[in-house]
Order: sequence, then structure tokens, then C-alpha cells
Amino acid sequence: MPAFALLAAASTVRIASLNLCADEYALLLARPGELVSVTRLSHDPHESPLARRAKGIPANRGELEQVIARRPTILLTMGGLGRSTAMLGKRMTMRTVDLPSPTDITGVERNLRSVAAALGDPSRADPYLRRLAALRRSSPSRSLDAIYVSGGGTSIGSWSPAGEWMRLAGLRQRKLGDAKVTLEQLLERPPQVLLRSNYRSGQMSSGLAWLDHPIVRKLESRTHVTDGRAWTCSGPLMIAEIERLRRDLP
Repeated sequence: MPAFALLAAASTVRIASLNLCADEYALLLARPGELVSVTRLSHDPHESPLARRAKGIPANRGELEQVIARRPTILLTMGGLGRSTAMLGKRMTMRTVDLPSPTDITGVERNLRSVAAALGDPSRADPYLRRLAALRRSSPSRSLDAIYVSGGGTSIGSWSPAGEWMRLAGLRQRKLGDAKVTLEQLLERPPQVLLRSNYRSGQMSSGLAWLDHPIVRKLESRTHVTDGRAWTCSGPLMIAEIERLRRDLP
């Protein structure tokens, strides 16, 4: 029997995560043997900064049927399982922990506490909560006009959790219609900081070609690259990214 299987068999908690954003909490807080399945996206280094941690943990496509054989005691997801799936899990005596999609950073804190408690050790969330508290206490007094941009000009809402994370870095996400920026907007009113996502950089796509436009390249001196994978969920992985941005921003 593989070492991973032996560890899992010995654990009293067996958690299967069925959602990429839920995976983050499980991969950060679970100990070896407690996490018996994560989504296939968490195995992809282009999608998740935690792909190395996920290596060796069986992958799923977000479906309960694919994890039943792993005998999980806890199903972890975000945004709901669906009525039939939840009922099936209940009949099989699996506890369902459905994390709400955070609408702010306080929601990320609540999810950290919920997963740590489900694992039977609330203190596991403490290191991340302390780092987040430290970021809040030392929040920069500056508020630089900024635009987060990903492929094709995709951005974020200034009101979103991602916008709140930016404020912890001393950046003020500009209000944009439909959370998208145009080349004309960048030309007419360039931001003090262009926060450019490196999500799937190096791959050929029309969205990434947009980022290579001369107007965007002209803002190179104002551009700071950020790990776009962390922004996908804007969850606990953002703690390290904001710490890094604070070190890198002038």
C-alpha cells in the first residue's frame, strides 16, 4: 500500500474537497493523511500555487461519485453541492462543510476558522489569522490609483474582495464598468500602478496578446506583476501575495 494510503487509513479525519477555492483551505490546513482528494485543477501548476502540495493526493472533477472510494468523513466545497449530492453524502454519513464564497476578507477569516474546526484543531488557522491581522494593523497610509488587469483587459470590481486585498497593499482599484479596462482608458488616463496578472503567461491566446499591446507595454515603468492564480479565489493565498506586493511596491 502506498505511503499516502497508509497515512490516510490511519487518520480519523478524511476530507475530500470538491472545489478549487475550497482546496486552498484544505491544502493549507490539513495534515498528511487527512486530505484524501482535491480537484484536478489544484494539480495544475498553471492554476494553483499549491500544486506541489497537491501532488500525490487523488484528484477529482468536483463530483461526489469520484471520491466515495476514498471514504471521506468530510466533504468540503464552496457554493453548494446540489441537493441530490448533499442528500447522498448525508446518507453515507459524510459531514458536508459548504464554505460561503467570501464577499470580503472577513469571510476568508471565517472560512479559515471553519475548516480548521472541521479538522478538529481550530488553532491551525491561527498563523494565517495572525499574518492577516498584522497586514491590517500596518495597512499603508497611501492609496495609489491602480488597475488590476488580466488577459483581454479583464479586471476586478473595486467593491470586491480582490479590491479589498488591493487596499491592504496600498492600492485603490479604479472603478471600471463591467470590471474591464480598455486600451483607450489606459491611454487617456494611465493609473499610477498597473497591477498585471501573470496568469498562464507564456501561452498563446488573444487575451494574452492584448497584454502585449504597445499601449500596455508603454506603462512598463508603472507595471507590477502579480500571481494571478491567487486572485482567482482571492482567499488565504492572497496573504502571501499582499506581503510580497508591499515589499515590491515603491
